[in-house]
Amino acid sequence: MPGPPHDLTRLRIALTTFFALDGFVFAGWVVRIPAIKQQTGASASALGLALLGVSAGAVVTMVLTGRLCRRYGSHLVTVVCGVLLSLSVALPPLTHSAPALGAVLLVFGAAYGGINVAFNSAAVDLGRALRRPIMPSFHAAFSLGGMVGAGLGGLVAGALTPTRHLLGLTVIGLVVTALAGRVLLRVPAPESPESAPKDESAPRRLDARTRRLVITFGLIALCTAYGEGALADWSALHLEQDLHASPGAAAIGYSCFALAMTVGRLTGAWLLERLGQTRTLVSGGATAAAGMLLGALAPSLWAALVGFVVTGLGLANLFPVAVERAGTLAGPDGVAIASTLGYGGMLLGPPAIGFMADWLSLPLALTSVAALAATAAVIGFGTRRATAR
Repeated sequence: MPGPPHDLTRLRIALTTFFALDGFVFAGWVVRIPAIKQQTGASASALGLALLGVSAGAVVTMVLTGRLCRRYGSHLVTVVCGVLLSLSVALPPLTHSAPALGAVLLVFGAAYGGINVAFNSAAVDLGRALRRPIMPSFHAAFSLGGMVGAGLGGLVAGALTPTRHLLGLTVIGLVVTALAGRVLLRVPAPESPESAPKDESAPRRLDARTRRLVITFGLIALCTAYGEGALADWSALHLEQDLHASPGAAAIGYSCFALAMTVGRLTGAWLLERLGQTRTLVSGGATAAAGMLLGALAPSLWAALVGFVVTGLGLANLFPVAVERAGTLAGPDGVAIASTLGYGGMLLGPPAIGFMADWLSLPLALTSVAALAATAAVIGFGTRRATAR
């Protein structure tokens, strides 16, 4: 049965803190990549290979973390991964070659992937206990943490070396993990109420039908993350190269998209309560598809920025809903499968856009984001019976 309301509130605050910390630490690392590149003397291709360490570590760990959550509990795994994430972010500035950087990024990526599966699993359990949609609010905290981490990193970049900056993130991360982790370790994960419908209780074993449904929701996460990765890496270049925006104006493009994603997730619970999961998935995918067509093909800077905003609003809640539903169907294993597929989409987006831009053009390549958003809408409509809303 669900725990006392006070305990559930404390759990929600603690989990929100971990989501924000994850975004904060990861963004802090990302803004120091140029300085780390210079320090290691890595070429662009060597740096690209080293950065794959994050992806490889995350994907491998995501597959294993579901099992660890089942055995030891998602709360304990979240705290342990929070410690590892905080410690490992300080390692990249200590390296002086691309191979060494790749090795430490494997560790960082493993911690990043592990904590994402663990706290998403814990959030699914809490959402079932509260009997209302709360997953978008957690992902909004991640987005806000990322915005703060990136902004702070930009402010201190000129004053602090990467070593001091990232060591500072380690200290902040360990303090936050100690404070929020105490709640997770003291308050057990809530169980689903006995009155919950049968499809609201995650099965302990993945039968063939459940696995197919989980993979289906994972594909929605993949389509969404593909767009996030593509816009993170290519939006500024598109605005500068194709619409002749200044570097400063071009940088605003992704900021508009990220801010729209945050706003969309902050209003996600309200949207889910009124539309339900199916209509949220379908309307979100369709909105993102229309917005990305405008953002990719618009003839002016301001029209493209409007398109990026609409795209962010549309994509905002697709990933949280997909992961939550996968977790409801299959527990931590469902979260692990959906998260792995979603992360794969984020990895696939940037290089896929690059290849298509060489073959066609960058604006046409960016329309693939619209195509996959529309695909997510279609898949979402196809899962209407599974969502039962």
